[in-house]
Amino acid sequence: MQYLIPRTLFSTEHDEFRRACRRFMEEQVAPFHAQWEKDKCVPRDVWRKAGELGMLLPSMPEEYGGPGADRLFDMVFAEEFMRVGATGLIGFGVHGLVAFYILNYGTEAQKQAWLPKMIAGEAVGAIAMTEPNTGSDLQAVRTRATLEGDQLILNGSKTFISNGASCDLAVVVCKTGNSGTAKDISLVIVEKERAGFSRSQPLEKIGLHAQDTSMLFFDDCRVPAENVLGGEQGQGFYQLMHDLAWERIIGAVGFQAQAEAALEHTLDYTRTRIVFGKPVLDFQNSRFTLAQLKTEIQIGRSWVDSCMELLLRGELSAETAAVAKYWTAELSSRVVDACLQLHGGNGYMTEYPIARLYLDTRGNRIWGGTNEIMKEIIARTL
Repeated sequence: MQYLIPRTLFSTEHDEFRRACRRFMEEQVAPFHAQWEKDKCVPRDVWRKAGELGMLLPSMPEEYGGPGADRLFDMVFAEEFMRVGATGLIGFGVHGLVAFYILNYGTEAQKQAWLPKMIAGEAVGAIAMTEPNTGSDLQAVRTRATLEGDQLILNGSKTFISNGASCDLAVVVCKTGNSGTAKDISLVIVEKERAGFSRSQPLEKIGLHAQDTSMLFFDDCRVPAENVLGGEQGQGFYQLMHDLAWERIIGAVGFQAQAEAALEHTLDYTRTRIVFGKPVLDFQNSRFTLAQLKTEIQIGRSWVDSCMELLLRGELSAETAAVAKYWTAELSSRVVDACLQLHGGNGYMTEYPIARLYLDTRGNRIWGGTNEIMKEIIARTL
């Protein structure tokens, strides 16, 4: 879309990467996404193709087989798949979170074992936080890993896990201590072939139909004690808190792109839809509504881009990222709802992109920390 304030954070290399991502989305993703929605997952060959092109984990270091680019390349990829409504690729972002947990906190053996395969799209990662009775309160998780000799025995269950049905490894948030403090929490890598590890079929959701979301079950699941992320128990809560800012800002990047896509779809529609002898866009109500939406979108764009600049400098705080996540989640819902209204009855038909956006954006105010939790975090700055 046309930005009233030019975006200055991208180099020519970023622009070239964007063009390559756009071709990939338009040729390899968008034409097939409707089938993936029916299948409730993205085929493995798409993961591998993205890996071959250096798009799956573009900012992973070269020493593990990655392109070694900066985090803006991840941002570009997220913008481009959200632009075409390919919400099935949200799983790529979750996969990236897992890879960065391993990169930032894993032992060298864990990095060597998983990162090359994850970069290539040969192994898919999931992060298992949420439980049937525990959401944002991570210290209240009930899944437990008990040490027995040189093994950990996991028991518990997780729900709403992105990539859950198709993952090759899950980084599981569990309790390994009994102190009643954050030091009880550890992150444990569980491979798909471990006995006692099972998963449900993909869950039925109102949106994000191509995004594999499942339950995970651990029934006396044994893993080596060395599978604790970083090799030391009791560090999980701190590892999670340190990386939540990235999870929230990459979410905001996607939400912002959804709002921009909704505006573009609606401009195209209202220019060609004739009502009472003239285009819908020629009515003052339409122009005023779209002008207001464009204003809000421009404000969101400036904030998200500023957050990415802070991230590159290592200065993005949890509170600032929470503002971005909160604002863009609300923004995407407001924009899509108003744009759907301008489509009239056609907006209610899923053959139109705006209807699918309406279904897909509702989760934005929930996943990655609800907007109510974002307000609590932002309130720390009052």
